[in-house]
Amino acid sequence: MNHDAYPDNYIRAILNSVKSIAMVGASPVNVRPSYFAFKYLAQRGYDMIPVNPGHVGKELLGKPFVASLSDIGRPVDMIDIFRNSSHIMPVVEEALRLDPLPKVIWMQLGARDDVAAAKAEAAGIKVVMNRCPKIEYGRLSSEISWMGVNSRTLSSKRAPAPTQGMRLSLNRMSVGGGDTAASDRAAKNKSEQS
Repeated sequence: MNHDAYPDNYIRAILNSVKSIAMVGASPVNVRPSYFAFKYLAQRGYDMIPVNPGHVGKELLGKPFVASLSDIGRPVDMIDIFRNSSHIMPVVEEALRLDPLPKVIWMQLGARDDVAAAKAEAAGIKVVMNRCPKIEYGRLSSEISWMGVNSRTLSSKRAPAPTQGMRLSLNRMSVGGGDTAASDRAAKNKSEQS
C-alpha cells in the first residue's frame, strides 16, 4: 500500500465496514482534537471506545475509559491512534496480540510509523497513516461542504444536514480539482499500474 496517497475507495471501504473504533489517546477535555474526533464519530453511529490509562474511572460521552486495548474485552474493528509517532509501535504490538485482530489500524494526522504499518499489514490488517477519520468521513460524505470546504466530491444532491446518529452515504463520486502533490502522485501511480 502506498501510504503517501490513499485511493478514496480504500478509505471509503474502511469507513463503511467498521462499526467499533477504539481511540487510543482519547481525551475528555472538550478542546482537544481527540475529543472532537471521538464525538463526531460517535454521532455518526460508530461504537466508540476511549482508551487512555490516565483517565480510567472517567467517561467520555457516556463511554467508560479503559487503560489499554486488552482491557476492552470484546472485538474491535478499528484502532484509531491519537498519539505521537514515537508511541505508535507499542500500540500496534498490543493490537497484534488481540484475538480477533482488528481490521484496521488508523494513525491520526501527523502520526506515521512505516515499520509499525508493515508489521500490521503483514498480519493482514489494513493501515491508514497521517489521516483523520473525522475529516475523511466528512469529505467523502460531502458533509464537509456544508462548511464551504471543497470536498472534491460531486453529486447533484446536496448532502443532508446531519442529525444525531445519522450515517451519511460515503458513496459520492470523487472528482478532480483541488489537486495536491499527493493526489498527483496517486494518479501517476494508478496510470503506471494500468
